[in-house]
Amino acid sequence: MHKFDPVTLEILWRRLLSIVDEADAAVARTAFSSVLRDAHDYTCMFTDRRGRELAQGTFATPGQSGAMAIGIKKLVQRLPVDSFKPGDAFVTNDPWALAGHLNDVAVLSPIFYRERLAGFTACVLHHADIGGRVASDNHDVFEEGLFIPLVKLYDGGVLNEAVLDMIRWNVRTPEQVIGDIRSQIAANHVCAEQVARMLAENHLDDLDALADEIIARSERSIRSAIAKVPPGVYRAEGVIEQMAGRKDLVVRCAIEVKGSDIHVDLSGSSPQVDWGGNVVYNFTYAYVHMAVKSIFDPDIPNNDGSAAPIHLTAPEGTVVNCKFPAAVAARMQIGHFMTEVIYRALTQALPGRVIAASGGTPATMQVFYGRRGDGQPFHVSLIRGGGLGAGGARDGEGCFIFPANGANTPVEILESDSPLVVERRELLMDSGGPGKQRGALGRREVFRIPADVQPPVSLAIQSGRFRLPPEGLFGGQPGAKAQFLVNGQPGNPYGLTRLQPGDVVTMDAAGGGGYGDPRERDREAIARDVEEGKVSKEAAAKDYGAASAV
Repeated sequence: MHKFDPVTLEILWRRLLSIVDEADAAVARTAFSSVLRDAHDYTCMFTDRRGRELAQGTFATPGQSGAMAIGIKKLVQRLPVDSFKPGDAFVTNDPWALAGHLNDVAVLSPIFYRERLAGFTACVLHHADIGGRVASDNHDVFEEGLFIPLVKLYDGGVLNEAVLDMIRWNVRTPEQVIGDIRSQIAANHVCAEQVARMLAENHLDDLDALADEIIARSERSIRSAIAKVPPGVYRAEGVIEQMAGRKDLVVRCAIEVKGSDIHVDLSGSSPQVDWGGNVVYNFTYAYVHMAVKSIFDPDIPNNDGSAAPIHLTAPEGTVVNCKFPAAVAARMQIGHFMTEVIYRALTQALPGRVIAASGGTPATMQVFYGRRGDGQPFHVSLIRGGGLGAGGARDGEGCFIFPANGANTPVEILESDSPLVVERRELLMDSGGPGKQRGALGRREVFRIPADVQPPVSLAIQSGRFRLPPEGLFGGQPGAKAQFLVNGQPGNPYGLTRLQPGDVVTMDAAGGGGYGDPRERDREAIARDVEEGKVSKEAAAKDYGAASAV
């Protein structure tokens, strides 16, 4: 068995990261959709030949990467090893097999070196358009778009045109969708080619020994961190709003820390629902893993080893492990709360390592589609964040898409990709939750439907925090709630909104929760908040008792 000294191992690990980041960059350079080029709603990764995750892109999305780590392993183990050959590529968007909804389409390719299977590379993209009825209030997955089972896209380097035709005729913007799929193929090609080059330059026959070493070291590191926490069972629950007239959902969590293992039990969570917020097991596990790793050992690699000590019980038929054919398009509206509930439970053991609730949990997804004045279709997806929750040592920062790790699409890009006009984009004064450490501000964005479009323009939203604001911790106060207005009147954030030329849409994202008693906040920090327009003089006096400081 090949042995690696520490210096060589570090060099090889950095090489692996650079390879997957190069594949990631190939998507950024070649993708057609702004949700990929600019918002970075995609993940590249590769595994060893057993399907164990070895490396993922530095800017990976936790929900996709964590779900893929489980799903890719199961997919490759479904097929005999000798059934793969150079030039093969598979495609699927099965929500239960991978990342939880139909928009996340994965392209999977085997990596060969010296005519021997060395591993697999995979790229999952959130395709802005997958057909179907684009709304959160769909009743089952059949309404949500094209379902692609695991099929061969390339067979020994030969393209299966029928698969592309099937996709092309089931989406509204086929040039964009097919262009994005070709971007995925390019990313996998880059990854496979560079892995083979690395093996050759370092005189390695395969990835096996290197994978064993990296995965084992990652597991030892996170187990060492977990073992330092007092053993016990830590409990919390999160209440998640539904559409008007429906009872709020509950996610119950019991975390048992036992030695170097963590068992997260979500028994008692609400049954699955007849709208798109349902979450598949893989996606739930992804955000459980993200929460645990970020608390205990954030700097170690994301791979099979960092997930090994984390065990999950999520009863089938609940919102955290839904059964087919549940609607799942808006799975982030519940799935993103997994991290928050885990944090809340572990405040009992590690209060200094958690943050208050965030306005970007869940992220806001806005999908606008329709036709320009000349009849050409447009279809754009925007991901928006909110104020980050405060922590024990610092204020919440920025307008983050947390925990999803996406990016905000620039206004200039949106206006070049669609006929929409962005009239305002601003942070909202007094929207951050008061606390010893203040939650970050929420944000407002105002869109106008121009006169030169063919009516109607459709808008579907996936979001939350309209009734239940992000909570504070340890005496910190909630952040401001989210808001969705059409021409100044409350709209329906769950259904499909039909907009006419001249209509104005306002989206307010929630602010982050505060941490600690606001009356203990540093007077200079309050004065600085007022000077920078983050807190009004009235709120400084009312929430912080600091009239004299301003």
